Amino acid sequence: MVIDAIKEKKGKEIVVINLTKTKHAPSDFFVICSATSNTQIDAIADNVISFLKETANLNIWQEEGRNSNWRLLDYVNIVIHIFKENTREYYKLEELWSDEEIKKIS
Repeated sequence: MVIDAIKEKKGKEIVVINLTKTKHAPSDFFVICSATSNTQIDAIADNVISFLKETANLNIWQEEGRNSNWRLLDYVNIVIHIFKENTREYYKLEELWSDEEIKKIS
């Protein structure tokens, strides 16, 4: 559902990192995607929040980064990171978690 909501707003370079085998991981899964503008970041985030609320009755636990170059949506078991392209390159989350199973979504 998260992937569909991201794709609907043209999120790019989507990856899912499986953290279920990692001790002390902050979540079970990270979903990471890129956007070209702050407006698109907010559109993707708002769409994910609405979609999960409407289809699965899931409420967001925490949220960070509104109106910035990144946005984090924390659903406890799934954390969604939405980055402006250059900000994603700076933080390199995929490299931080490179020992984990990373699935690229086309």
